[in-house]
Order: sequence, then C-alpha cells, then structure tokens
Amino acid sequence: MQCRGEVVKLDRGFPLVCTEDNKLIRCKHATALVKGKEFRAVIGDKLLLDLPENHDTAIIEDILPRSTELVRKDPTERALPQVLAANFSRVMVTQPLAELNERRLERELVLAHETKAPVTVVLTKADLAESEEQVEKVRQKVNALVGQGVQTLVISSEDPESIEALRELIPEGETVVLIGKSGVGKSSLVNLLVGKEVQATGAVRESDGRGRHTTVSREMISIPGGGRVVDMPGVRGLGLWDADAGIETAFADIEELAEQCKFRDCRHENEPGCAVRDAVEQGILSKERWQSYCALKNEVHQIQERREQARWQKGEKSRGYGRRSKQPGKKK
Repeated sequence: MQCRGEVVKLDRGFPLVCTEDNKLIRCKHATALVKGKEFRAVIGDKLLLDLPENHDTAIIEDILPRSTELVRKDPTERALPQVLAANFSRVMVTQPLAELNERRLERELVLAHETKAPVTVVLTKADLAESEEQVEKVRQKVNALVGQGVQTLVISSEDPESIEALRELIPEGETVVLIGKSGVGKSSLVNLLVGKEVQATGAVRESDGRGRHTTVSREMISIPGGGRVVDMPGVRGLGLWDADAGIETAFADIEELAEQCKFRDCRHENEPGCAVRDAVEQGILSKERWQSYCALKNEVHQIQERREQARWQKGEKSRGYGRRSKQPGKKK
C-alpha cells in the first residue's frame, strides 16, 4: 500500500514519519532511491511511502520537491552539501544575549538568508543579563548588524509577553527551524512555547543558572494553538555551501556601498573612488565586519573551486562556479 508522509524526527536510527492518517512509523530508504544519489530524507521532507503488509517499517520510495532547504557544507566531506532541514516557513537564529557572538551570528544569518525564508534573530536568556542597559545595548548592536527586514526578539523566561511575541511568529500551519550553537537555550525556548517540558535540558549550574543543551536528534514539535518548531542539535560547524545570495543579503550594507564605487569591477583594494574602503577608513563600516565579509566570500569561492575540481576529476562538464563570485581583497 502506498501513501504520503512527513519526516517528523531524525535521529541515529531510521526516520520517524507521520503518515496522512496521523500514524507514526519508522522508515528506510528504497535502494533504487538512494543508489548513486547524494541525498537522504531530512526533517520536514514530504515523502511517498510503500507500506508492505506485516512489516513494522515503511519504504521511502520518493522524496517530494522541497520548498526550502537549510544547507551547509558537509563537515565530513571535501565538497558536498548537507541538508539539515526542509519545507519550513521561517528560520529563527538563536543567540544568548549575555554571550553574543557577532562573528558566528553573521555566519548563521548567511545560512538562514540562503534558504529564502523569512529570518528572525532570537536573543535568549535575557533574564541572565546584568542590567536593562545591557539588554538594550545588545539589542541595538544586533539590529544594526542584521539590517532591515530581520526582526530581533529578546526572550526572557520571566517575561510572558516576550514568549507570546515569539509564539505569534509561529501560527498554525507554519513550521519554524531553530538554529544555534549548543547551549544557547533552544530546548528551553521550545519548552516555554509549548508550556511544559517536552525537550530535556541539562542540569542547571548553581554558579550562573545556565542549563546544558541535551538535544541529540532533529525533531518537529507542535505548539498548542500554533504551528511547529524544529529543534535541532547545536551545530558547531557552519561551513557555507553556494551561499553568494545569503552573503549579499546578510551583508546588504556592504553590497550597497560597493554599488557606489567609481568602478563597477572595483576590488576594494587600491582603486580610486572605492566607497567600501572609504567607509572603513571613516569608521562608517567596521573593519571587523568587512573582514568577516571577505572571509565568507573567499570561503564560498574556495568550495566552488573544489567542486569544479571534483567535477573535472569525474570527467563532468564545468558549471563555472568559480566565475560567479567576486572575491574582495584578492586579485583575479
């Protein structure tokens, strides 16, 4: 018997799939589906299933086209993508307010924008901030970094209104992906949204009141009266994959400055009339942000070069990835 389903949990075993009649069943991929392919079903994937009689597992016959994908470079491979989640309607980037990591946030924003889904930055554990002044200072810093079109929410377990503001961004029928490093409070955030403990958090240290993140699987969790949240394990490696568009969106301020350069092909090095270099020298654009932009663009260029080399070694036709992206601060 054939039916459709959706992956609602992905752990070390077989994908857990919810079928059209709301039954949960473990699945495995059909040999013909995965043979010679570089992808597998991920959390959020819509599937075509075969349910053999008298079997306790179903067969994934096909993975339906995805509306959105969260993709990073596979940390175990030289030049392959790894899809972390699919078919979501919003990405929420989580960072602890009192321990904001701007460089990581920039990278997370690039990955989030590359999905083409709306992006929200969620600053967690605001109740651990030293003062209201610190909260406002960090909020303003993040607002300046993320630019227009990205909302920033400050969440505190002691402020029900902040939880409600977050819940309003996850209406019924919508699926949201939470991304962030281990320990930023994603599981605690899910528990606050659901209204009870559905995700385990580690023991809280008496010294600073912080709990340890313990999520080990990607799981889709329903919010009462709302949509669904995908709580994923903390991702350490955030290697970029084909992320030119994401960089352009996350660093829109630099892209706009580049449009003002005297020469269209300006490399922002020693050319006269360089608006980007002038902005750095005048303190309008921070040197650190410019360096992050350069590093991320160069990273994407390098992975594109590796992909081309891998295709050449396989005897495949070049796709010209290496010509797509200008590399700031580097000669051609």
